[in-house]
Amino acid sequence: MSKNDINFETQLFKAADKLRQQIDAAEYKHIVLGLIFLKYISDNFETHKAKLESGTGDYEGADPEDKDEYDAESIFWVPAEARWSHLHANAKQPTIGKIIDDAMDLIEKDNPVLKGVLPKVYNQEKLDPARLGELVDLIGDIDASSENAKSKDVLGRVYEYFLGGFAGKEGTKGGQFYTPRSLVTLLVEMLEPYKGRVYDPCCGSGGMFIMSDKFVQEHQGMRSDISVYGQESNNTTYKLSRMNLAMRNIDAAHIKWNSQGTFLGDAHPDLKADYVIANPPFNQKEDDWWNEALTGDARWAYGTPPKGNANYGWIQHMIYHLAPKGKLGFVMANGSLSSSSGGEGEIRQKILEAGLVDCIVALPKQLFYSFGGPACLWFVSRGRKRVGETLFIDASEMGELEDRTHRIFTSQDIEKIASTYHNWQKSSDDYEDVKGFCKSATLEEIAKQGHVLTPGRYVGIPDEIDDGIPFEEKMDVLSKKLSAQIQKEQELNEEIKEQLAKVGINITL
Repeated sequence: MSKNDINFETQLFKAADKLRQQIDAAEYKHIVLGLIFLKYISDNFETHKAKLESGTGDYEGADPEDKDEYDAESIFWVPAEARWSHLHANAKQPTIGKIIDDAMDLIEKDNPVLKGVLPKVYNQEKLDPARLGELVDLIGDIDASSENAKSKDVLGRVYEYFLGGFAGKEGTKGGQFYTPRSLVTLLVEMLEPYKGRVYDPCCGSGGMFIMSDKFVQEHQGMRSDISVYGQESNNTTYKLSRMNLAMRNIDAAHIKWNSQGTFLGDAHPDLKADYVIANPPFNQKEDDWWNEALTGDARWAYGTPPKGNANYGWIQHMIYHLAPKGKLGFVMANGSLSSSSGGEGEIRQKILEAGLVDCIVALPKQLFYSFGGPACLWFVSRGRKRVGETLFIDASEMGELEDRTHRIFTSQDIEKIASTYHNWQKSSDDYEDVKGFCKSATLEEIAKQGHVLTPGRYVGIPDEIDDGIPFEEKMDVLSKKLSAQIQKEQELNEEIKEQLAKVGINITL
């Protein structure tokens, strides 16, 4: 089997499993993803080094050990003692943990953009050197630099596998750094961030930025046309984000960390973003976010959110950071659509009356690894064309099960939802209300519903499709089928009695 044929996810599971008895789930991703990152940049370095060594074409006379040759191509410089070949050769040494930590140090020193980002957690007692060496060997069998691997977004799958899988193992807190890929894709396809500043106030591992960058590339845009701004309160997750972006050559200069968090320590207080895209923590309690210093905050333009639930704190924070024609898309708990406790109903009403709520999408259950219930998507926009109307989409029955417990949106689902939204925005002839799926409701209609935004209240229940077969004919077919099944049951019962009688067991059925 070639390296390119290796089942990547299976290999990674084996790699993580090597440390299962010693390392908690929350630490798996940092140890393994740190090595994957090191392997990736080393592979890229070696690929370019081979081109320089060939001395042909544009590389004639180039020095393979000149750092500038790599900087010019936005390829990380990897010192000799940090290259994967060196680590692999020393995988069986009892000092392999220190060798890896030293490699991380060397890479940070030669690549300032990575300073303070790479994990140096390998030289610790609870990490058995023998098992760590096996992990190095396993990762050494994975080729993340080939064109085939790149075309399949192997690195995205690496992060997907670990961030998603371990988010589930970590429980509810795990979901705070990971948003399922198909859901991020839907958000980005609906927002269409072609050009401008993209902001995520709780950026986790950076998935929103990765998908926005991918969107631009897939639509023949210039990657330099968007810039990303973000904030993360968890330092280890922040480092994952920086590594994630570094792998894609996305400038992470505006991705910030502080332990205060977004509400108390807003890292971009003056930012007005063209696009805000986020998956804030759901239903944060008072101890997790509120501080009396937030009383009277300028962000509470539509009312002070209740201390016991941060949902409308997040919503108003994101609206506050929107540019005059900015667009906002975010995931939120379903309670945000209908709750009236603590003044949430009044805040929601004011946001609606300000003409900001563009679209609400009801999501299906089982989309999240750490949360089995349904959630929703909000889309808010300044400078809207359809002021006085809001589009409701009920996607609660869409998607397909990826496994027994997790659901994903298919590409067809994403296309259907996004195109419905875009056609509605443009007032296109291609848009029409579809009972059970979508409805464009006026502010007056929403007011009659007490400003509750649950899509089911507006889209209704889909009509049953008439197959044209008369009722009497259907009943005749069903009756005959039932009679045949009853007859078959009687025959089977008689057969069971006969077989039991042969062994001396007489029963009455």
